[in-house]
Amino acid sequence: MAKAKTAYVCDNCGYDSPKWVGRCPSCGQWNTFKEVNISPISTPSKGAAAVVSAGLNRQQSKPQRLSEINATEEERYDTHDAELNRVLGGGIVPGSLILLGGEPGIGKSTLLLQTVLRMSDRRILYVSGEESERQIKLRADRLSTSPQTQGNSAATGEEPLLFAKLV
Repeated sequence: MAKAKTAYVCDNCGYDSPKWVGRCPSCGQWNTFKEVNISPISTPSKGAAAVVSAGLNRQQSKPQRLSEINATEEERYDTHDAELNRVLGGGIVPGSLILLGGEPGIGKSTLLLQTVLRMSDRRILYVSGEESERQIKLRADRLSTSPQTQGNSAATGEEPLLFAKLV
């Protein structure tokens, strides 16, 4: 059985600390920490813990032979870029998450924006945690004059891009 743990919580602001502190580092009040017992959590086996921590505890899985697994072709969205479609196995699978990595300045943002501009038949949310709206607009204007993307967004009469800035 796991040992019971104790934490100390500030009555004034809720700041918690593993040790008692005379003055709260968050709100600056003196002698506001109260001891709180944290109930021990039973520790699952290593394999089960890994599954639970990965969020994969949807169903208990058991080993299966490859011949027993039903694999059907997934619908894919065309990126209008033959090489990108090839790398993605034929396009973008709906609901999938694609992680694009590389050195700074290698063109990740440009590649994604080109893809978004080519996929003008879809509503796409472009989220950026680094670039400002202005930077993305300037790049989009620059890319829209290239022969690869020219006219695609005008074909539907809609702007293909929605923008969200992470704060």
